[in-house]
Amino acid sequence: MEGNQHVHTHGHHHEHGPARPDGEHRHGSTGSRPNRLRHRLAHLFTPHSHEAADKIDPALETSREGMRTLWISLAVLGVATVVQAVIVALSGSVALLGDTVHNAADALTAIPLGTAFLLGRRPPNRRYTYGYGRAEDLAGILIVATIGASAVLAAWVAVDRLLDPRDITHLWAVSAAALTGFAGNEWVARYRIRTGKKIGSAALVADGLHARTDGFTSLAVLLGSGGAALGWRAADPVVGLLITVAILFVLKDAAREVYRRLMDSVDPALVTTAEEALRAVEGVRDIGPVRMRWIGHALRAEVDIVVDARLTVVRAHELAVAAEHALIHAVPRLTAATVHADHGPAGADPHAALAHHGSRPGAVS
Repeated sequence: MEGNQHVHTHGHHHEHGPARPDGEHRHGSTGSRPNRLRHRLAHLFTPHSHEAADKIDPALETSREGMRTLWISLAVLGVATVVQAVIVALSGSVALLGDTVHNAADALTAIPLGTAFLLGRRPPNRRYTYGYGRAEDLAGILIVATIGASAVLAAWVAVDRLLDPRDITHLWAVSAAALTGFAGNEWVARYRIRTGKKIGSAALVADGLHARTDGFTSLAVLLGSGGAALGWRAADPVVGLLITVAILFVLKDAAREVYRRLMDSVDPALVTTAEEALRAVEGVRDIGPVRMRWIGHALRAEVDIVVDARLTVVRAHELAVAAEHALIHAVPRLTAATVHADHGPAGADPHAALAHHGSRPGAVS
């Protein structure tokens, strides 16, 4: 890519519905003439603003949805945990104790995650120029640490019971508590994962995976009580160890989810979608690197486009705005893009002065 108009467009935060497969919701010079006409008519009858207040409202709405999910799931898991704790006290089941501790830890992860959602509502300032969305990633780390701690506790209690076996009583109650734990955790897991994917929160998805594993460990407790009913005294602590293994598996999945978010990982399909949207903008001759990252549960992008070297600065800027608009329509959860407009071959390369700084790397592979 040679030449450079140094034209950028920053953070217009167009908030619209999902992009249509035919691209007819794209801005201005995107797509065919009938599509552009329909798009302008849609803007006429359903106007939208690019003002700051309108940019913040959708972010607040996703935060509210995340908070609502957290508090409802906290209530459901809280009830299940109390029921299980009572039965642990009556029965002495170590497998049920491990499951109860895990459920309690899962319920309490709503607190740091809820705090992160609240922090994410704060506007950017001169110190935190991108806002506070990264608080969700910190909450994700805490969730992973909580899962790890619950695995250690479950293993310790199970080994202790293997070395010092004890009889289990109230087996019917243990079975009922296990079924209660499974039903509550599976409902919470579906709810958290669905909302997490909808709003783009890796931490909430990780928390949902945590709840799902809790549900299956509850079923393992049911197997342990069945073994104890048949006279196998070691069934309960053995199931406790199996629960530990299950927790370690979910720890791996949750840690991978949070690690990828911390490392600015995005789905490669999103990059492909962005590239296709940019190429469809009339007047864009070529594209350069496309970079995206998550900040909380919102995506931001930085892209390069190549335009005709004979364009005025005003026209190049119009194309940059059209490119950003097309991206926001095409890529889910993208709230802003910085578009850099380069021009085609026209004399000496104006990037030469930057070459030794390495500030204009090549396209992302």
